[in-house]
Amino acid sequence: MTSKSFATLAATTVLAAAGSAFAAGPELPKSIAVTAYDVGSSGYSQAVAVGAAFKNNYGVTLRVLPGKNDVSRMVPLREGKVDFSFNGIGTYYSQEGVDVFGTKDWGPQEARILLMSMGDNCLGQFAAADVGVKTLADLKGKRVARVKGSPALNTNTLAHLRFADLTWNDVEPVDVGGNNAAFDAVLNNQADSFFSTTNSGNILKVQNSPRGLLFPPLPHDDKEGWKRVQALAPYFTPHMCKESSGNMPAWEGASYPYPVVMNYPSGSADASYAMTKAMFEQYPNFKDAAPAASGYALDRQVLKWVVPFHEGAIRYYKEAGKWGEAEQANQEKLLQRQKALQDIWKKFVASNPSGEFYDAWLAARYEGMKAAGLDPIWKEFK
Repeated sequence: MTSKSFATLAATTVLAAAGSAFAAGPELPKSIAVTAYDVGSSGYSQAVAVGAAFKNNYGVTLRVLPGKNDVSRMVPLREGKVDFSFNGIGTYYSQEGVDVFGTKDWGPQEARILLMSMGDNCLGQFAAADVGVKTLADLKGKRVARVKGSPALNTNTLAHLRFADLTWNDVEPVDVGGNNAAFDAVLNNQADSFFSTTNSGNILKVQNSPRGLLFPPLPHDDKEGWKRVQALAPYFTPHMCKESSGNMPAWEGASYPYPVVMNYPSGSADASYAMTKAMFEQYPNFKDAAPAASGYALDRQVLKWVVPFHEGAIRYYKEAGKWGEAEQANQEKLLQRQKALQDIWKKFVASNPSGEFYDAWLAARYEGMKAAGLDPIWKEFK
């Protein structure tokens, strides 16, 4: 393990005394350091809940370093100052070398997954109830919030528009300064639709406002609609939305894993195996202790996703009878993709590109992936 003490660690899990004896468990060190989303987020709360279970049952301390964005969560991991990260969809964007990972300091990352949480919530495009939007196709001509400087969020919105065969040209984009500003724009009747997770407290604010709230579904049997979604945002999967602020009835929607427990291939296989095994062993002890923590159940793991798994985690899934030929084939395809991205990046940097670095990289990335016979997914990502 590469875990180190560092003085600026912003939070340490506050844990109950465990008693004088602990159950035999995976061979974990006495202290593990991880990064997670900022204090107050469900990802941070989940990491703390896992830490409590580890302390109470293994005598292992899980130190949680909160980070406000993808970079601040991944820098300590890349530098070997923490062992794992309870990260988000930035894990995928880091692999692809887009958004904040398309800079000279980053480039495509060789990310690896241990496990993930697929809770009962969904992520999707909400609409004010007073504009007559019952389906995503009804968003045509409506005012849709677009967050400045957040291509990941805007890609998610565009993916939902694509489900209905719409683009930004078919709606009226309303540029807002941040995620909370998107909610405010709808509350103030400046926009009609915004992207959110279904269990956000802001959902309840709009739902209880004079405008009301609806969530247009993504019917799971609409194969063509889903093909368009996953062509732009392949990390989305069909999901039943059972958890929402305001206790809305369950509906067919979309989601992706959050958090994703990840590291790099350089991370010890034995340590990654032990962490994966420990989290599944302790699942009964933390699943009800934090929002959406029930999503870590073994039967909710998406083992054929868009980022490859760590070899140590694969060892566990094989022992559990969950890893077969299909999962291995997907793993090898993803490793091939990562290698291609790494090769394109190295060649691009060595060329000493002139002009706007990010634009030049996206162009080189697009052409390189096409030449390798792989789907670039985006020609630009802004």
